[in-house]
Amino acid sequence: MLSEQSAATVRATLPAVGAALGTITERFYAGLFAAHPELLRDLFNRGNQASGTQRQALAGSVAAFATHLLEHPEQRPDAMLRRIAHKHATLGVTPEQYGIVHEHLFAAIAEVLGDAVTPGVAAAWDEVYWLMANALIAVEQRLREERGGHTWRSWEVVERVAETDDVATFRLRPADGGAVRDFLAGQYVSVRVALADGARQIRQYSLSGAPGPGLRQISVKRVRASGAPDGEVSNHLHARVRVGDVLELSEPYGDLVLSGGPGTPLLLASAGIGVTPVAAMLAHLADAGHRAPVTVVHADRSPATHALRTDHLAYAAKLPDVAVHLWYEQDAPSGTHAGLVDLTDVALAPGTRAYLCGPLPFMRAVRTQLLAKGIAPADVHYEVFGPDLWLAGQV
Repeated sequence: MLSEQSAATVRATLPAVGAALGTITERFYAGLFAAHPELLRDLFNRGNQASGTQRQALAGSVAAFATHLLEHPEQRPDAMLRRIAHKHATLGVTPEQYGIVHEHLFAAIAEVLGDAVTPGVAAAWDEVYWLMANALIAVEQRLREERGGHTWRSWEVVERVAETDDVATFRLRPADGGAVRDFLAGQYVSVRVALADGARQIRQYSLSGAPGPGLRQISVKRVRASGAPDGEVSNHLHARVRVGDVLELSEPYGDLVLSGGPGTPLLLASAGIGVTPVAAMLAHLADAGHRAPVTVVHADRSPATHALRTDHLAYAAKLPDVAVHLWYEQDAPSGTHAGLVDLTDVALAPGTRAYLCGPLPFMRAVRTQLLAKGIAPADVHYEVFGPDLWLAGQV
């Protein structure tokens, strides 16, 4: 994929570029938003920008892509690209915006690395950028075409349910009364809201179930400050959105979806609000009559904070071959475990395919335990809520 000359240059300069990526991405976003403030106002997550997590995710993805090109020159990191492309497609990222990003990213590289960026170095990294960008553009275009193009559609809230103190479920129907496209269990939608300062911020929320024909359901956790800003959109939804209000939603996207046939053993592991796609997966498996073994693992602070707990357990109980393992840090009732997830004594069928969703430390710990139990790395799939810092950690 990468030309021989560029590969040699990228291999020689990757340590220096990688070491400076944190500074480069910081300068990149500063320049980008100075020139295009509308992108920060109406496209990028302002909370992730303030916390720095988006910069870390960008640096991690660039480094991971370049490293993959060098180590596997005949392969493309399709899993990483698909995950990014689904997020971009649901946000409405356009091909033209890749040119804008290129301009400001390479200006930041030149500013940070100075004279080290010779014409040959610039050309090599330019090739890396456009290999990644053009691959993403192609996947995003295909995803949009499958869904009839990217459009925002108005949806009316028809029901709101308090799941826990910090999680609310919103059930919505199209305001135009039109048809609703099917979704795959595990997918998410983007929700765009108008905030008090005029910004139109966008967030992704997993579809936590299929409540009925012509409806969508999302379950939103209110993000409270913990060394970072409060979640602008989640707090807006909790404080201001009631039955009868209208939200803008995208079509469903996301690649954390069940694969394999009805004979595939599954492990569905979640923690906290990561239960939302898993609840939808369990509902789908129950409706489809899945008969192979299913292992359900969930971790939470306490039963009171376990969102969708009733649905989670009810859907699992409909499966003919299921094992449910719950861990609670506080107030663990009889039949559950106290503390953090430990899969040592959890039996898994050969060929189990695992799906993980929750905080990154949880998913890293579960993945490590699964690999130790003989689960193939290719059979462990995950979804990160927010910027994908898995790549930043080079796991």
